[in-house]
Amino acid sequence: MTHAVIQIYEVQECGEAEALMEIGVDHIGSVLMSPDFHGKNPLSETLSLVSRCGKRSSLIPLFQDVEHISRSLDYFRPDIVHFCEGLCGGNGGTACRDEALERQQFIRDRFPEIRIMRSVPIGQAGHSQRVPTLEIARMFEPFSDFFLTDTLLANGSENPDDEQPVAGFIGITGKVCDWDVAAELVRESSIPVILAGGISPENAADGFRRVRPAGVDSCTLTNAVNEKGRPVRFRKDLDKVRRMVDAVRRVE
Repeated sequence: MTHAVIQIYEVQECGEAEALMEIGVDHIGSVLMSPDFHGKNPLSETLSLVSRCGKRSSLIPLFQDVEHISRSLDYFRPDIVHFCEGLCGGNGGTACRDEALERQQFIRDRFPEIRIMRSVPIGQAGHSQRVPTLEIARMFEPFSDFFLTDTLLANGSENPDDEQPVAGFIGITGKVCDWDVAAELVRESSIPVILAGGISPENAADGFRRVRPAGVDSCTLTNAVNEKGRPVRFRKDLDKVRRMVDAVRRVE
């Protein structure tokens, strides 16, 4: 097996990105919250640093207008654009999947040099039958370079996309997805699958061993925490990341 990819989100600043790369992180994931950026943007410095250091920068645009996304990619020039829109909305999610696929096809044609990562929703164990994970993957595979599993909180709502921590997008739940479904996705997919969804230093090795993905990704459970023990967005705990990297390297 080739070197497993370690991917960490949400990293916005150069200093933190540099520290993570020194620990052994391969993909540095950042988030663009709004298309309304002006002048010199500090996030651009971070993405540029990552690429200069021989690692890969990955950027999630948290908006869906294709022209705004295009303008952002022209400006920031990440190695990877990561799409994580919700794909399980009303009417079974058919309309939002069609829109997301059209958006992704457009970006692929316009920016052939930028690789595309697609988040694929997986329910938690006991609820994963509500989420058409493999059907979604088959739909997006021809237009993706990576899949990333992520946990969809599926509690029976007619529009589960609105029930996620960031409405309309999947991710940052801190909850583990159904690893049996994730393993099935790895077996079926012809493109690399990165395991995400509630990955921590404590479970990364077990998840890697059971799912056998191309890599692992963590956000919420490698964040620093506040005085109440709650994860702080956009601030990493370097010791947690180091322990997660070590755990994966021991079992890969």
